[in-house]
Amino acid sequence: MSLPEIVSREQWRAAREELLVKEKAATRARDALNAQRRALPMVEVIEEYVFEGGDGKATLLDLFEGRHQLVVHHFMFAPEWDAGCRTCSAFLDQIGQLAHLHARDTTFAAVSRAPFTRILPFKARMGWSVPWYSACGPDFNLDFEVTLDRDGELVERPGLSCFLRDRDRVFHTYSTYERGLDGLGSTTGFLDLTALGRQEEWEEPQGRASAFGTPAGAGPVRYHDEYED
Repeated sequence: MSLPEIVSREQWRAAREELLVKEKAATRARDALNAQRRALPMVEVIEEYVFEGGDGKATLLDLFEGRHQLVVHHFMFAPEWDAGCRTCSAFLDQIGQLAHLHARDTTFAAVSRAPFTRILPFKARMGWSVPWYSACGPDFNLDFEVTLDRDGELVERPGLSCFLRDRDRVFHTYSTYERGLDGLGSTTGFLDLTALGRQEEWEEPQGRASAFGTPAGAGPVRYHDEYED
C-alpha cells in the first residue's frame, strides 16, 4: 500500500500550514460561489402539483409547512420498486435534527414517485422522521429533471431542489443532481443552496432575509430542543 510519508512533527506542521493556505482559499472561493448561487434568478411555479403524505393530499405550498424556504430531496423510489434507492437512503441517513433548519425558516422534505403506501413501510423500516411525500403522477419529477424520459422509458436520478415562498406564490430557485449532492447533509450545506442562505450578517446580498421577516443574524445555534418553532 502507498501510505503517507513518515516525517517529524516539525515537518508535518510545515506541510499542514502549506495546505492550510489552499484550504482557506477554497473556503473563500466557496463563499463567493454561494453568493453567485443566491444571485441566480428564480422562476414562479404555477403548476398545481399534488402530493400525498401522512395527512393526505398536499400541494407544493403545503410542503413548506408555513416557512419561507423548502429544500426537496428527490429520493429515487420508482412506483414499481419494492424499496428505495440505497444511495439515496445513505444520504437520508445523514440528516439529523431538522430543528436547526426550521430555525432558519427552512423546511426539508423528501419526494418520490412511489405511492405513499410503499413509502410508509420503508420509512418505518429505516427509522426516519423526515417528512416524505409521494409525487402522485410523474409530472413533478419530470419537470424538475429527476425522472428522465429516455425513449419512452422513465429513468430516475437523485437530486435536490430549493424553493422560496412569497405569501401564496412559490418560486424555484435552485436544483442540483447526482454528484452535486456530494458533501451535503449538514444544516449549513443545505442553507448554502437556498436563496436566503445562512441568514448571517456577512453574507451577500445583505438584508435579503429581513424582507421575509427573518433578519440577518437570526440568532445563535442552540440545542435542538431550545428552539421556538
